[in-house]
Amino acid sequence: MSRRVVVTGIGVIAPGGIGVKPFWDLLMSGATATRRITAFDPAPFRSQMAAEADFDPGQAGLPEGAAERLDRAAQFALAACGEAMADSGLEVEESAAHRVGVALGSAVGCTQKLESEYVAISGRGAAWEVDHTQASPYLYDYFVPSSMAAEVAWAVGAQGPVSMVSAGCTSGIDAIGYACELIREGSADVMVTGGTDAPIAPITVACFDAIKATSSYNDTPGSASRPFDRTRNGFVLGEGAAVLVLEEAEAARRRGARVYAEITGYASRGNAYHMTGLRSDGAEMAAAITAALDEARCDPSEIGYVNAHGTATKQNDRHETAAIKTALGEHAHRVPISSIKSMIGHSLGAIGSIEVAAAALAVTRSAIPPTANLHEPDPELDLDYVPLVAREQRVDVALTVGSGFGGFQSAMLLRRFEG
Repeated sequence: MSRRVVVTGIGVIAPGGIGVKPFWDLLMSGATATRRITAFDPAPFRSQMAAEADFDPGQAGLPEGAAERLDRAAQFALAACGEAMADSGLEVEESAAHRVGVALGSAVGCTQKLESEYVAISGRGAAWEVDHTQASPYLYDYFVPSSMAAEVAWAVGAQGPVSMVSAGCTSGIDAIGYACELIREGSADVMVTGGTDAPIAPITVACFDAIKATSSYNDTPGSASRPFDRTRNGFVLGEGAAVLVLEEAEAARRRGARVYAEITGYASRGNAYHMTGLRSDGAEMAAAITAALDEARCDPSEIGYVNAHGTATKQNDRHETAAIKTALGEHAHRVPISSIKSMIGHSLGAIGSIEVAAAALAVTRSAIPPTANLHEPDPELDLDYVPLVAREQRVDVALTVGSGFGGFQSAMLLRRFEG
């Protein structure tokens, strides 16, 4: 019989909320953290808004020089890791360090430092032959995303399995799923896991502009992210990180750890269909949800909340609605569903882990975040998307799902822990 896995610590860096409490307060308020981009001049771009995190590495407790040495995504990961470890109350002893591992997810790695380094060594793009003498001594670390997982492992003192998961926008949830499996199979007793991305850079904005995936509501950035709304026209880019401490349940019980939730099921599927397109029937996401339910031995009627992928693109919201209907049957019309991307944007490889954190908090705190900006429901989308205002409601089982370019579809179930 596989071992049970519980969440004993959470750390979050998110737009509008640095730390778990500010993050949850923002979600419960229904306020949005989307605004015109301040990191650079967005005037040349089609989409000029993002959900930026007001993050200061010094205030977050990072050592002096971290901002110069580390990409912003790595800074996020370390800060979230510090909060999660403190929250868990877990201390890694040298004798047990080989049983502690790290699994970190990221879609675009060290984007900001890679872009700034290219600008430096190419004379702002003017030189075809770059000047390596102008490069940072840390350039290799920016080139290899696994450097971020290594930073987290060093910070924790983890000497067990350490890995980097990059599966586009499902990276964060997939890293947590992988971490769960390592504990279940006995390869680790503790996993520090989650996702991080800091993609708000000109090259990222240009990429999404090219395929018109992001919103063009530049005059009203605070209401630009409109999942499930009839007027939605694309997602709003975000940034951030979430790190969770996962433990084998019996060990967590013995040390008296506070448990947020138990992770009971996880599954991932691909659609082998299109790099950015989605089948309208949502069959692959439905298959991932069903497989996660089977692993958890959970009936669809037990689900009390669905944390949706909810990007606010036309095709995603249709695809996801169809998938939920297929997987949950009639219960799909009774279960509350919401998208926190309406408030904190889409942070690519980080968002899946941030959404797992939100789902764990929903279970613990018996409350459901709203979908902000949902003023004009799309008549094609006929489920309960919790518009505008949070709900106080007991949640015993939460489902969180992710969908990513490349056809990746993932689902995870979190259950109230009865120890």
